[in-house]
Amino acid sequence: MGRVLGVDLGSRRIGLALSDPGGVLASPLEVLERGADHGVDHAVIVGRAHDEGAERIVVGLPRSLSGDEGPAARAARAEVAELRLVAGRGLPIELHDERLTTVSAERRIREADGLDSRRRRRRREPVDAAAAAEILQSYLDAAGVAASHMDTGRRARRER
Repeated sequence: MGRVLGVDLGSRRIGLALSDPGGVLASPLEVLERGADHGVDHAVIVGRAHDEGAERIVVGLPRSLSGDEGPAARAARAEVAELRLVAGRGLPIELHDERLTTVSAERRIREADGLDSRRRRRRREPVDAAAAAEILQSYLDAAGVAASHMDTGRRARRER
């Protein structure tokens, strides 16, 4: 699969995560502070993807728990359309369901650091990158399962 850059688009910050070269394991990369111009943010995201050798970008799609898409999901879709224009055809950009990733990232950080809620507010930046890693890991896991099923089907056809 190659390296993949994961993106968690927030209103104030953008969390970035990167997969290993094999596209199996996601790790938090960094947090970008939002600028006034989303075009500049998009150029930075695409630049980081190129700098890190990412072959694709995966952006979290914030759906409700029921799976419906509200204003945040529509805004993410619109922003991804703008990001695709900056990235061009050579760098595919996909959306991936991000339900519960921020909650999961906060829980992991809290468990790892043993922080109370007052100190956790000061640790918001790592949560944004960790949420991007959760989104990316979910995507990688789903892609790995799909590839595994395709391989199993190919083997079964060859054995016939």
